[in-house]
Amino acid sequence: MDRARRARRPRSVLALLTAALLAVPGITALSSAARAADADLAKNGGFESGLDGWTCTAGSTVNSPVHSGSSALQATPAGSDNAQCAQTVTVQPNAQYTLSGYVRGSYVYLGANGTGTTDVSTWTQSAPDWQKLTTTFTTGATTTKVTLYTHGWYGTGAYYADDISLIGPGASTGQPPAAPTGLKTGTVTSSSVALSWSAVTGATSYAVYRDGAKVQTVSGTSATVTGLAPSTAYGFQVTASNDAGESARSAAVTATTTAGTGGGSTDLPAHALVGYLHASFANGSGYTRLADVPDSWDVIDLAFGEPTSATSGDIRFNRCPVTECPNVESDADFKAAVKAKQAAGKKVLISIGGQNGQVQLTTTAARDAFVSSVSNIIDTYGLDGLDIDFEGHSLSLNANDTDFKNPTTPVIVNLISALKTLKAKYGSKFVLTMAPETFFVQMGYQYYGTGKWGGQDPRCGAYLPVIYALRDDLTLLHVQDYNSGPIMGLDNQYHSMGGADFHIAMTDMLLTGFPVAGDANNVFPPLRPDQVAIGMPASTNAGNGYVAPSEVTKTLDCLTKKTNCGSYPTHGTWPALRGLMTWSVNWDRYSNWEFQRNFDAYFG
Repeated sequence: MDRARRARRPRSVLALLTAALLAVPGITALSSAARAADADLAKNGGFESGLDGWTCTAGSTVNSPVHSGSSALQATPAGSDNAQCAQTVTVQPNAQYTLSGYVRGSYVYLGANGTGTTDVSTWTQSAPDWQKLTTTFTTGATTTKVTLYTHGWYGTGAYYADDISLIGPGASTGQPPAAPTGLKTGTVTSSSVALSWSAVTGATSYAVYRDGAKVQTVSGTSATVTGLAPSTAYGFQVTASNDAGESARSAAVTATTTAGTGGGSTDLPAHALVGYLHASFANGSGYTRLADVPDSWDVIDLAFGEPTSATSGDIRFNRCPVTECPNVESDADFKAAVKAKQAAGKKVLISIGGQNGQVQLTTTAARDAFVSSVSNIIDTYGLDGLDIDFEGHSLSLNANDTDFKNPTTPVIVNLISALKTLKAKYGSKFVLTMAPETFFVQMGYQYYGTGKWGGQDPRCGAYLPVIYALRDDLTLLHVQDYNSGPIMGLDNQYHSMGGADFHIAMTDMLLTGFPVAGDANNVFPPLRPDQVAIGMPASTNAGNGYVAPSEVTKTLDCLTKKTNCGSYPTHGTWPALRGLMTWSVNWDRYSNWEFQRNFDAYFG
């Protein structure tokens, strides 16, 4: 939250050589039947199916420029990341293969690793238009897998690749397995469904589908699908796979989750308006007394509690001094206003962090100081809970911390522990909200921490382990859909601020779930719709990414009704979406309550 504004030989020779070879006993020329067995083993080499089959450190599909078809790969090296895209294919031992592809850009590489003989690569220093790169290799005596790749070079601009192929004999992998049978449900909770099925001969893995979308891959014959909404019906199917491919889907089974009461306070309205109130500072929007906040605001986040130092964990809430806010109310009046808001069914929270409040719980001592000092603020003012608005460098992942479900970085582990302690202390009515930026959440779809090859921003996706660990205690997640760069959505296209599509794409990711850093076996599960609100600036003064009320309406229509949608294809309809969050109440008042009035008109 921004305080200020928040040489080929002749044919005849070849013919003579072939005839001579055929005339020699024991030597057989390559027959037409054998040549017919050669195939293109590269999957989705034209990138017509997005990045399906490819694992990329940085990259997306574009519609222009393309060499053929409608799509091509665009990838941009950054820092120590050369923007590599790779895929592993099944090959035959002792066989010859030709790898080729079309590229554009400066310093573009195409190659193959794991050949079992000599790994190969080819490159071009400059390709202002599409240029074909070709190389060949022979596999080793025991080689059955080879990894193809393309990448750029450090510090250069974007490169493009299209029509990548690997021509050679396909591996003798047989047939895909049969479809699984015997699919049935087991334990069903408010947020999960257990599934089991009969083993399939020849299968090496199984994929679980929820309402038509693949959500999990397992090696055994059971799985538990999590991250489901309570009191909601879901359809499930499974498939079996081996090196030859994937089977047809099994017969479907359905299950309805039980009613749930997790996620903190249960007495928020069905659709809530959340706003930050400048309580410890003034800026161009002016100071607004808590008692003067209109009744439309259901959750009021007091901005901000800040640490005495970045690593102390000691949080202090200093109300705006009269020299800066001449109309500031007394402590007694402020506390009375808190009680009055609560009597009217509103929630008043202390928000920790903001643009200037870097909080890094690097030690257990800092963790304990955080719990103690935050408790003191909550008790002093009689507040309903806590909002985590960690920005900047508060959360960052260590280089070896790669699993969001099992974090090891101290600032992450200690924050999770502190929040769980506070939740346990205050009980089920304790309201816990979070306001991360898109870089820390949705950007995790592409990158997570420093990445497999290092060099990425260690803060990328750093909120994901915190959200995941607290998902059963989290009342609301309202990501800041503002002050953001372009973010790739689940359609594998980049989306930018300024219209409804950005908010739709970012919210759909939270409600659908997404593979982290492109790993289909490591999926961040969806949140319940009642746990999600959309963060928007209240006005052009409040921050970059403001959208007019008509675009807010389009966003809500698409997500809750599946009408008025734009170019982004959503993965569901969520009438229980909790609502909207804005920065800030003060800036909305400055703009004649435009944001509030539009919310009231939509939800009534």
